[in-house]
Amino acid sequence: MNYSIADLQALHDFYSNQLLKDTVPFWFPRSYDYEHGGFLLMRDADGSLIDDDKAVWIQGRATWLLATLYNTVEKKQEWLEGARLGYDFLNKHCFDEDGQMFFHVTRQGSPLRKRRYFFSETFYVIAAAAYAKASGDETAAEKARLVFGKCIRYATTPGLLQPKFTSVRPSKGIGVPMIMINTAQQLRETIGDSRCDEWIKKWINEIETDFVKDDIRTVMEQVAPDGSIINHIDGRTLNPGHAIEGAWFILHEAKHRNNDKHLINLGCRMLDYMWEHGWDKEHGGILYFRDVYGKPVQEYWQDMKFWWPHNETIIATLLSYLVTGNEKYAAWHKQVHEYAYKHFHDTKNGEWFGYLHRNGSLAQTAKGNLFKGPFHLPRQEWYCMQVLNQYIKQ
Repeated sequence: MNYSIADLQALHDFYSNQLLKDTVPFWFPRSYDYEHGGFLLMRDADGSLIDDDKAVWIQGRATWLLATLYNTVEKKQEWLEGARLGYDFLNKHCFDEDGQMFFHVTRQGSPLRKRRYFFSETFYVIAAAAYAKASGDETAAEKARLVFGKCIRYATTPGLLQPKFTSVRPSKGIGVPMIMINTAQQLRETIGDSRCDEWIKKWINEIETDFVKDDIRTVMEQVAPDGSIINHIDGRTLNPGHAIEGAWFILHEAKHRNNDKHLINLGCRMLDYMWEHGWDKEHGGILYFRDVYGKPVQEYWQDMKFWWPHNETIIATLLSYLVTGNEKYAAWHKQVHEYAYKHFHDTKNGEWFGYLHRNGSLAQTAKGNLFKGPFHLPRQEWYCMQVLNQYIKQ
């Protein structure tokens, strides 16, 4: 199948309407915490609060979303003020004395948990950068660049962060180069940073060299330091949605580089391989974990359907179609779009449920928790709206 210009316009209007009349209104303004700062985002299907703790990841992501909406959609004062609530809370409560960030804090900002990696910092970078652009706050821009530099050091200096495992079976994950590509892209596109292009190139090269396995048509989630496959359960476990997210980051970079053919080919190969692994031919949707050799997977949620892989696959399939014109990607986009909005979308209360059983039935009703909040879904709707607008106007 192909998408006509009218089809693309209808998709643009759909995503715009969902974002601005369904997804964002579910979260805001009800989630602004005017008493303690930041956002109250752990919510049930109807928007009622199930916990008033705050996940630092989601505080940063929500700040990024609000500032980005202000920067790119409409200069609504409510969005700018909301972004300031998040930005101030992150600075006041979410950094430890050693400069690392927490993962989980109380409503008032007292620390509860700190993890052994630096993803809280990456979400701080994109939040501070987007807020700096929205507000004109030069201090926010300086902080975004400073923490980006810390992230580079964490990513490239072994032993700087406490390791999770012993040194007996060393490994590295695709998550670090992936998240750093997107962090650098966001920084570059909001306030700019001279380091971004060089580092993005390095991280893409690492993914292509060590994680993309063309001989067996897969993208590994983790590998040995030399890029070889670790033939143990953890080493064999694939996360199709995560690799597909990486694919669209690379396709986005291809667009930035005037439709770089090598990067388009790489991003499309990654999508192709992980669609083959991840799409559930029996029930539809993206399976959460798969074994690279088809063996049993350890995690008990391995065949569930989580919300965010579907958001990433909607973006990746649409972007692949727009940059290649290949009808296969239009068909895949239609498949995943229709599955996701049929099964995850809450037509009564707005937004998406997060967790389904393999057959598409609802596993639980939470819309917000330590890992789910206003990010993957609104980012998907916002990004698709933006990129479609570019192509429709060409």
